[in-house]
Amino acid sequence: MSLNWTMLSPDRSPIPLPDELIIRTIDSGAELSLTIPDAPPSRSSTSGGSGGAKKLKEVGRLWLTDQRLIFIADLPKGSAKPSFESISIPLTALLSTKFEQPFLGANYLGLEIRPVPEGGLTDGTKAEIRLKDKGIFEFASSLDKTRERAIYMKRQQVEEEDSLPTYTAPPSGPGPSSSSSGPVYDDLPPGYDA
Repeated sequence: MSLNWTMLSPDRSPIPLPDELIIRTIDSGAELSLTIPDAPPSRSSTSGGSGGAKKLKEVGRLWLTDQRLIFIADLPKGSAKPSFESISIPLTALLSTKFEQPFLGANYLGLEIRPVPEGGLTDGTKAEIRLKDKGIFEFASSLDKTRERAIYMKRQQVEEEDSLPTYTAPPSGPGPSSSSSGPVYDDLPPGYDA
């Protein structure tokens, strides 16, 4: 979700987040194409157009972890810099994934991404992943399963947080001091007739 935010080790591999597990890696030949709209798509537009788009494309390596999808571009030979060095997409920020099988051309994986503020992406950002030396179906399947698990875990976490009771501090003011040996009740129960 954020361009060029992945922390890299000296060998240009991602530094894992706390408790992050690597599920699958593609060591070479991964091509990532990003389409970043300048303006969000108009809902009233019948053509589905947007205010313009920036297109970026790089070849590099992919990592799928239990928390995010990471792409790191290969450094080109010479003095040229890649159009982007890395992208880190939390799995819960993937709005959709779609395995595409065009009549002409290689199969690819289409992604819709929800951006974070100041991450370098805008609403409506889309990505396409192609693999040069191998099929992408296995990677797409692993991504879908891992993404579903990450979304499930996030929902569980939200439900647990919502189910906790809210506690309030007792009102402070005139009343018994905290040095008393037992609880003091202002409202005593009514007496019982024997």
